[in-house]
Amino acid sequence: MAPQFVKPYVKTNKGDRNDAEAICEAVGRPNMRFVPIKNVEMQAVLALHRARQGFVKARTAQANQIRGLLAEFGIVIAKGIGHIGVRLAEILKDGENRLPGLMRQLIARLGKNLRVLHQQVAELEGQIKQWHRANEQSRKLEAIAGIGPITASAFVATVGDVKSFKNARQVSAWLGMVPRHEGTGGKTSLGRISKRGDVYLRTMLTHGARTVIAQLERKRDAPDGWLRKLVARRNKNIAAVALAAKNARIAWAVLAHERIYQHDYVATHAAGA
Repeated sequence: MAPQFVKPYVKTNKGDRNDAEAICEAVGRPNMRFVPIKNVEMQAVLALHRARQGFVKARTAQANQIRGLLAEFGIVIAKGIGHIGVRLAEILKDGENRLPGLMRQLIARLGKNLRVLHQQVAELEGQIKQWHRANEQSRKLEAIAGIGPITASAFVATVGDVKSFKNARQVSAWLGMVPRHEGTGGKTSLGRISKRGDVYLRTMLTHGARTVIAQLERKRDAPDGWLRKLVARRNKNIAAVALAAKNARIAWAVLAHERIYQHDYVATHAAGA
């Protein structure tokens, strides 16, 4: 059970005895929702994802540190982690930039550490993609626009048994991609998304949706579909979250019904009806 579902049953201050009593009380509730138990293989894949995420954060922090230190000496590097590796070699070779010797040694050391972090990320991504290619469910999800090998493997390993959800809407709600419902006296107001559930998986789905929107903007001759109309009338961030929630529901349907993803499935089904 999720901790926030047990907390209301804790009568007094937190303690082992009070927590155990609250768990026994919560587990007997007829409408209680339970967290699906993951097997050892899924837990191992998620460990790879968590380790990769840590290295990515460390790599970003190291890149920002290098850029900030060089900026203090009047050397500016363009945004994007890809520019740092190219510019560092040029900066260290340039003898007219008036960079002190101690600073050159420091930048060389930090650049070496950045390359090590980049290598760690690449190796972990290779292991994740290897697992992805060997897993049938993960390969099915890769066909969905906005879901790649990293997101597909994270979805399969995080969700586990998709049939533990009654429908696709429960998956998007479980990931925190539905509006917060607040209301009283028969009047209900919808706010921002709840942001509950797994932050990592929700972030990966949202980043993939942003990539799809960016590709859509470059293809001006693409047909006007649901996504283009949504981007035209709403903010890009709202459209990205909406597409991410839709992809999560599609992923559940593909796995729950054991089908191959078809881009025009809904249109074909409607035409046949």
